[in-house]
Amino acid sequence: MASFPDSVNDNDIGKAKFIGELLVPVAPFDQKSGREAWTVAFAPDGSYFAWSQGHRIVRLIPWTKCLKDFSAGHSGEGTDASSPRHLSRQNSDGSQIVAETGEHTIDCGDIVWGMAFGSSVPEKQSRCVNIGWHRFQFGQDQLLLATGLNNGRIKIWDVYTGKLLLNLMDHTDIVRDLTFAPDGSLMLVSASRDKTLRVWDLKDDGNMVKVLRGHQKWVYCSAFSPDSSILCSVGAGKAVFLWNMDKYTLIRKLEGHHNDVVSCEFSPDGALLATASYDTRVIVWDHHKATILLELGHLFPPPSPIFAGGSNDRWVRSVSFCPDGRHIASVTDDRLVRFWSIEERAPQAIAPLSNGLCCAFSAEGSVLAAGTRDGSVHFWECPRSIASLQHMCRMALRRVTTTQQVEALAIPTPLRDYLTYKVM
Repeated sequence: MASFPDSVNDNDIGKAKFIGELLVPVAPFDQKSGREAWTVAFAPDGSYFAWSQGHRIVRLIPWTKCLKDFSAGHSGEGTDASSPRHLSRQNSDGSQIVAETGEHTIDCGDIVWGMAFGSSVPEKQSRCVNIGWHRFQFGQDQLLLATGLNNGRIKIWDVYTGKLLLNLMDHTDIVRDLTFAPDGSLMLVSASRDKTLRVWDLKDDGNMVKVLRGHQKWVYCSAFSPDSSILCSVGAGKAVFLWNMDKYTLIRKLEGHHNDVVSCEFSPDGALLATASYDTRVIVWDHHKATILLELGHLFPPPSPIFAGGSNDRWVRSVSFCPDGRHIASVTDDRLVRFWSIEERAPQAIAPLSNGLCCAFSAEGSVLAAGTRDGSVHFWECPRSIASLQHMCRMALRRVTTTQQVEALAIPTPLRDYLTYKVM
């Protein structure tokens, strides 16, 4: 039996509903490094799930098929990748396109560290407006997968066919993380151990638009705000970087962590930012005002800033914001996955997970996927509860307003505090 931190009630273990797992067959060479599932990802439209199985391999599976297998009790490696599956999609004129799609196993040629899905919106033109001819014309029905590799390359794949479309080469070290702008512009940001972030325009055949410099050490992770205007980046160092993605300039650094910051994600309304660190904490920020709203501790009592490393069996590896805007998941080296409500300082549900490395919520928000060092992925249902009308109105308002704009409204203080998440 694993020894759990004092803050965890053993009776809470298993409260999170486990729904299935995807396993990788163990071969003799798998005991060596390179077996890790460093990244898992869901397509924005909920059609596909992808994970890096280790040893250069990425697996793409239709998400509905995954769920069907889980509900049938067939959790395991998955069905035969050669069996096609029909997914229906709509053209921009509303007509139906039926594509024969299914599972794909992609050999990326090197260890896969970062991964992201991207889809195009035709009205979002390339930022390089002077170029009239393009090798690729990405339609609305196209879904792309970007993979960041150990050798510094980024490979872009067609999800429906499994074919390689682009090979982006400019980084000089591991591409640790990838993220597409959510606005359908096919702007891709890569975070690398070469201490830089690079911005690529896939609508301009993968042209590199900008290099963002500022990190003094490795960059671990980056995330776009929902409106694509702000990029957060974190890495080996205590600072959280915020970038203006219209001007490609640094807005500010958020100071509050005591050790390397390894994961970040914005809330669905863009009002909050969650960051995870080896200092054993997840911090929820009001990034507009650079203030800390909530600290989610994984070690009690929390380590002092002097002991910045915390306890390395409590290092937080990954954090993910649920699309409901009310839950956060964290994966930690203490062999636990925690589901937090933003209204509480204690986990709402906990599940056991050995050697967890990364996590991501499904597009509709009800399922969390977590990847591990042995290449497998485990899935849980997020704790279910009915969102209040208040919260839904708050999210709708905060999608289009900054904290400063809310504070300028002539409204009662309690309402202002609620809208700015001072009162969760």
